[in-house]
Amino acid sequence: MEKKLSVSNLVVSFRTPAGKVQAVRNISFDLHKGETLAIVGESGSGKSVTSKAILGILAGNSIVEGGSIIYDGMDLLKVSEDDFYHIRGDKIAMIFQDPLSSLNPIMRIGKQLTEAMLLKGKARQKASREAFNSTLALFQKAMVESSAKGDETKAEELRTMCRNFDKFEFKHIALEQEYMSAHEAAVEVVAAIEDALFHIDKNAFEDEKYNLNEIIRLTKQVGNDYVVCGRELEEVNRLAGELGKVSGGEIKKKEYPETIRILTRIKDIVAGSLKKAEPDFFNMGYYITFSGESLPDLPVPELNAFLRKYTEEHFMAKFRRYAAEALAYSDEGHKALKRKALEMLIEKRKVFQEEHLDKEACFQAARALTQAVEESIDKLEIVKDSVAYTFGVCLKSDLQIYFGGIGKNKKAALVHEKQQKKYDRLVKRGKQPSWKVPPSTAVDLELAKETILARIDRMTDHYKELLDGSRKRDYDRETRDLITFFKENASGVVLKVTKTMARYKALKLMEEVGIADTRKRYRQYPFEFSGGMRQRIVIAIALAADPDILICDEPTTALDVTIQAQILELINDLKAKRNLSIIFITHDLGVVANMADRIAVMYAGKIVEMGTSEDVFYSPAHPYTWALLSAMPDVETNERLEAIPGTPPNMVYPPVGDAFADRNKYALKIDFEMQPPMFQISETHQAATWLLHPDAPKVEIPKAITDRIARMKAKGGASHE
Repeated sequence: MEKKLSVSNLVVSFRTPAGKVQAVRNISFDLHKGETLAIVGESGSGKSVTSKAILGILAGNSIVEGGSIIYDGMDLLKVSEDDFYHIRGDKIAMIFQDPLSSLNPIMRIGKQLTEAMLLKGKARQKASREAFNSTLALFQKAMVESSAKGDETKAEELRTMCRNFDKFEFKHIALEQEYMSAHEAAVEVVAAIEDALFHIDKNAFEDEKYNLNEIIRLTKQVGNDYVVCGRELEEVNRLAGELGKVSGGEIKKKEYPETIRILTRIKDIVAGSLKKAEPDFFNMGYYITFSGESLPDLPVPELNAFLRKYTEEHFMAKFRRYAAEALAYSDEGHKALKRKALEMLIEKRKVFQEEHLDKEACFQAARALTQAVEESIDKLEIVKDSVAYTFGVCLKSDLQIYFGGIGKNKKAALVHEKQQKKYDRLVKRGKQPSWKVPPSTAVDLELAKETILARIDRMTDHYKELLDGSRKRDYDRETRDLITFFKENASGVVLKVTKTMARYKALKLMEEVGIADTRKRYRQYPFEFSGGMRQRIVIAIALAADPDILICDEPTTALDVTIQAQILELINDLKAKRNLSIIFITHDLGVVANMADRIAVMYAGKIVEMGTSEDVFYSPAHPYTWALLSAMPDVETNERLEAIPGTPPNMVYPPVGDAFADRNKYALKIDFEMQPPMFQISETHQAATWLLHPDAPKVEIPKAITDRIARMKAKGGASHE
């Protein structure tokens, strides 16, 4: 399954007057395409800090002490704010707990929905243009080298084929843009005519001249597009002209029947056009650009079939064959460069094994390794190799931590010595200081060196795995993915976001998230919406840029139970429809029962249990998960809900052992002395508790929880047996 996001060994702390608070402690997880990962835990467990680190919106007093967050070949902890501008909101979007905190109370909902689309439109166009042009140039080069083999005539034929693909691809997007403009006008003209007919019927038609002229303008806009109106194109334009004869002034009562007839006929034609299937603009672009013929007068389904066959026979079959050969050629060439990089990784590793690292030698070796790895990356692979893409920047960061730590340790040693003397003097006088002496070292240099070596070893193992011959690439499938990539980026270049288009998309989004009367509500303010409706608006804003990943940070906490269920159902439907990857953060385990694919249970900044939804609900292994299940409301039992005793630990002074030990009635002696590792229970299930150690005493899950699990299984059906 394709990974969309990979969080590895993330450590985040905060500077506070009381000291450094360790909020997230060495957590790791992956998020796969189309998956919902729920992160569950009490307030203060580090859930929201994790999500904000992913989105690059941590507070100013935060310290990211280690780890990586890999998305699309980038480490989000190391990219610049300029680069993050293209990710935040566009690729990764977030829904917050309180919808009012996400909405401007004095700005209409419609403007808030369209604002981001308009602001980011130009930036998206520039990024799409660069991606399209650079990838097509690489693709053309690989195609010529793989198939022409020195034959200049053949090479020119292939270059022409790429230029033709470029040409008709942009024609396809231009056609689609014209269609969307006409389609939007069609939606508006139907609504405007229905409104006009209603007011005529009630004898309350005001500002007739303006409203009729607006209907004429929109009707002519619809009538400019054959694809929308089809065979009735001429009639639509004729009716618009007839309507113009009565729109020069106020409508006299004797003219009402004729006006009603014209309006009704326009509405019927345009409303009928909105029910038609959408044309295949990609293949239409090729036909219009190269056939020299006008479009056949066929119903849309038949037209689409005709266009697909024509483009396939005249261009796409040959183009795909050459494309697959180009991808195979590029892969073989980069395998040779990977072997070269692998040899260098093994050779240069010894530079970083010295007892005392030499700064100049290390950075020189790092530059050579980074260049070798970057040259070995096959940039025609649409799914990026995140390990290779992030190797250089991560290795540089690791070295800066090590060599920067040498200076920090000298300062820390001086501060430690001074504070220790002061502490000892106070103790000698019989006073017990309320503060602690800072450690004598700020950076563990041995650990920093191990991190550098681990980075090189990971890259080495990764390339060994890629080169062992076990990975088989499907070049036909990758060709289809590449063509889809070109389509999407061509769309980003040509599809300029105008106010009209943004408004149309906003209305569609409002409709998609379940808001009725979209045209009326588009002009309303946030205070005119209920809590559930405001959250739907926030979801629509988050979806405006078609993100890959949606982070939901307690999106139902401020809502009543009935509305919670509606919002959860909406998120589930949107996930399926848009193939979204979702991180769902909540303190309530019951909320995610029917929507999470996998669940990560967090406590005191660490993930203490992770597994599929069935693993966590039907086979919980950590006492903290048992406690969360015990505290979960259940309408089918009269048992008293069990509160978790005590409070979470003070993370300025994190415990030596298991952070949950003080609140855990099943705690063992070792829980107070050493943190438990993650024990693998099954291929999908793991938990960090000493109760899973082979030498630990056998502790049964409390009966109240096993009874609850039995009821959930019975309710869930045979799939859980």
